[in-house]
Amino acid sequence: MACYYFHLCDGQDTLLDSEGREIGDPAQLRGLVLKDARAIIAQDAIAGHIQLGQSIQVQDESGAVVHELHFRDAVTIEGVSA
Repeated sequence: MACYYFHLCDGQDTLLDSEGREIGDPAQLRGLVLKDARAIIAQDAIAGHIQLGQSIQVQDESGAVVHELHFRDAVTIEGVSA
């Protein structure tokens, strides 16, 4: 199992994940990051303010970025006219 760190970024600041998660199959990363992003978006919606400019950046044990998901790519917004 390898340890991966899920850092929350807002474009200016980064909330570092100091504990990380042990993940046996790196193919699971995309699904885990998507689930985490949607959970944060859901909590933001309950509070009445969604911040789609955030992202989750995943680093492996060596510090290499292995995946990044921008919140705007985690959801589809319908019914909004430009």
